Amino acid sequence: MIRFDHLTKGFWLGRQFATVINDLTLTLPTGKSLALLGGNGSGKSTLMQLIAGTMRPDFGEVWSDGSISWPIGFGGAFHRDLTGAQNTKFLARVYGVDTDELAEFVQDFAEIGRHFHMPIRTYSSGMKSRLTFGISMGIPFDTYLVDEVTAVGDQRFRRKSKAVFRDRMQHASAILVSHNLEELREFCDAAVVLHDGHLTYFDDLQEAIAQHRKQMA
Repeated sequence: MIRFDHLTKGFWLGRQFATVINDLTLTLPTGKSLALLGGNGSGKSTLMQLIAGTMRPDFGEVWSDGSISWPIGFGGAFHRDLTGAQNTKFLARVYGVDTDELAEFVQDFAEIGRHFHMPIRTYSSGMKSRLTFGISMGIPFDTYLVDEVTAVGDQRFRRKSKAVFRDRMQHASAILVSHNLEELREFCDAAVVLHDGHLTYFDDLQEAIAQHRKQMA
């Protein structure tokens, strides 16, 4: 269960303040993998960071009765001057998993070679995304926050990413952002639509997609 209690977040754009999340009060059900739909600039990435706790709201709170990953693809969890291996082991200690086991899994999965032992600041965005995804999949969370992660890498690596993500979904749920509707249908059984700062829950994924398309038209 994830609950938003009067959640509000906005940003200054020049001299104008734009509210991205507007007094959101809503409870997302336990055990559902949700597609997060919304137009470009609607605040999907902001909402994901608020759920993960990597961004503070201006007002209100986010509550959860389970563990939540950081947004996959967001590098804010890493120290840029530490190596991939050092960041991996640090996060293993934070989340209480075996450091050597996680490091072995991530090094094998991410396929970044010697860069695993180099500082994060030397990574390309794709390498950082692979590392983020690998660490997230190596740590058992109740809810995974996923933002277009299967778009990273070549076709073989995308298939590999989908396979490990599908395996995790047997024991966990997710909030997934993707422009690939087939991918959403594959992994999600319900949806939320973010529009004009408001979030609406749909138990029917197809109904949510139809509503999203209507709003984008």
